[in-house]
Amino acid sequence: MKFGHIEIFVKNPIESKKFYEDLLEFEIITVQGDNFVWLKSGDSVFPLRPGNYSSGSHAVEYGKSDIGLVLYTDNLEKTSEKLRAKGLEFKGTDGSDKRLTFTDPDGKWFQLVNPENH
Repeated sequence: MKFGHIEIFVKNPIESKKFYEDLLEFEIITVQGDNFVWLKSGDSVFPLRPGNYSSGSHAVEYGKSDIGLVLYTDNLEKTSEKLRAKGLEFKGTDGSDKRLTFTDPDGKWFQLVNPENH
């Protein structure tokens, strides 16, 4: 077995699309009605789809969430400055200034790191 894709449950896939496309610059593969927005980041493909939320998606910090989505960058300072300029508010770190954390509009936790230096 291997992972096929990971589904991200959101309140409204069409509204969430803006965050993932405009702010994180993920590629939109296809939009299926109002139910699924298929995204691509690097080699990873995943859909945004409507769904329920676990308590982890409303955790107050990264380490208390049910799941964390980790994004890699080769230049943490440059990427974080670019995201801040687009309006992203970082929520802190995951134990190191080299592991920045933030959430999507639905409260899903992300970590931004340089995999060579974290």
